[in-house]
Amino acid sequence: MVIRRRARRFLIPLVLYGTSAAVAAYFVHHAHSGARGIEAQQKYEAQVAELSAEFEGLRTQRSDWERRIALLRSDQIDRDLLEERARVMLGRVHKNDLVIITGP
Repeated sequence: MVIRRRARRFLIPLVLYGTSAAVAAYFVHHAHSGARGIEAQQKYEAQVAELSAEFEGLRTQRSDWERRIALLRSDQIDRDLLEERARVMLGRVHKNDLVIITGP
């Protein structure tokens, strides 16, 4: 009976502490590598940075196109831009232009 009491006095706290440690380890593991954990957050931040860089590139490209369109729409049309567009649309070249054919 004395041995049983000593064993119970030792084993019950050991089981409780072990269970508490297992539950804490479970939550720490999922906080780190779960669907909403630290690793997932880092992946999302990297994806946000990549998409932001792509967005800035597209914004720059759009502003360039808006500037070129504004040159074509204004009262004084930029002659160089008009000539470039006309050559592209008509498929013509100037007699002093050098044409390099690069296959089909």
